[in-house]
Amino acid sequence: MRTLARRLLLPCLTTLALTATACSSPARTGAAGEPKNPAASASAAADGQQLDVAAAPQGSPTPTAVARARAGHGRPEKSSLKVASYDKSSGRAVISATPQDGTGSPGPVAVDDVIASAPAPGAPDGLLAKVTEVVGKTDRGTEVKTAPTTLASVLKEDKADGNVPVDPSSVTVEPLMKGVTFSWAKGQGVRFGPKGAELPLGNLRLDVNAAVDTAEGAPASAGASVSGFVQLAPKVEFAYDGTPGGGFGPHSAFLGMSGDWSSKWELKGRAAASTGAPRRIPFATLRSAPVIQVGPVPVVVNLSLTCYVQVEADGRVTLDVQQDVKGDFRVGGSYAAGKGWTPVSTSAVKSSPVRAEVTAAGRVKGALGAEASVGLYGAVGVSADFAPYLRGEADAKASASTDGKTSASGSWAVYGGFDLSGQLHLQLSLFGTPVLERRIPLGALNREWPLANGRVAR
Repeated sequence: MRTLARRLLLPCLTTLALTATACSSPARTGAAGEPKNPAASASAAADGQQLDVAAAPQGSPTPTAVARARAGHGRPEKSSLKVASYDKSSGRAVISATPQDGTGSPGPVAVDDVIASAPAPGAPDGLLAKVTEVVGKTDRGTEVKTAPTTLASVLKEDKADGNVPVDPSSVTVEPLMKGVTFSWAKGQGVRFGPKGAELPLGNLRLDVNAAVDTAEGAPASAGASVSGFVQLAPKVEFAYDGTPGGGFGPHSAFLGMSGDWSSKWELKGRAAASTGAPRRIPFATLRSAPVIQVGPVPVVVNLSLTCYVQVEADGRVTLDVQQDVKGDFRVGGSYAAGKGWTPVSTSAVKSSPVRAEVTAAGRVKGALGAEASVGLYGAVGVSADFAPYLRGEADAKASASTDGKTSASGSWAVYGGFDLSGQLHLQLSLFGTPVLERRIPLGALNREWPLANGRVAR
């Protein structure tokens, strides 16, 4: 595990708005890029410890970490405790010892203990809470009253910095239309789904083949459809830099999601006209709640990804477009004391040559994208929308394509691009930082490039 953790650590990761293509910094810096105060850094190094960041162990009992207020600085420690049950409405929990400790006794907990637990009965998104009252012992363990708390109350002055790939086999998929299939590949040659044998390890893939609304009055031969796939390898990024002496909240923090993305898709026919806003057709939702180990502390990260097709057309264009897209994305929130939260959104996307045929007058824009969210213990912290797209337009006399076919006179053009947008949410205060007064937009990121264009004559 230590080997894996060392591999996952990113010593050059900063809590800046990082780029997706570069990571080179001689020292950790604040949100605006200035080095930390050397004296403060030395104090933090003396008081805190560098915690490994890694995936939670597989095939072993789910761990619980307890920070005890009576144990000196109250540093988190691995324990044999578990959350036997939890009632969110009342905040009551039952804490017991796991069978492997050999005692079978109730869990020894006290007021001001901080419980950090992976998913448990009554707490499907994990539990991060402070014990406010010990009610008494029951046949299942020790019953306590709890109140919500923050990661700062358990990590205190410690530091952590790393990323953890999401296990594709832990992802659940909810198809939202017919014609959707799911595949994945993980370590040790374990693969799933019709395309699993074709995937690199750590990747998951969604294939879709479905009809979309056809423009009113379009002939049957112009029926619209979409087919293709989305393939990605998502990672959770987590960083925490505690205040020297375990003060109020961290000096800096980061939470985000990143990953490689590839998709190949085809949109055919005469799509329905837009009525103000583009028509978005979600075809599958993916969810996962990976548990990452930050030292002895299990941190539950909640991920959600809804993949969609989006069509924006005037209803007059009959098209046949195909695009192959590869790239990466990174979204998240970066915190620095005294400066607050800063959004992070970067992407580098390239598209290969496409086949594009646009017939008749009009315009069309098609995207195969994803709405993503990442949070802690069931609370959304960052949401983002990543949409690689293809856009085509033609004048009233054009019927042409990138393969050289022509049938009339006029002009035509095809463009590739992507949109990336999103926002930070109040729930990022789970780090122990001040509550956001408002949602902070990530800022719209758009890139577009010409793929093909020309003029033709009969």
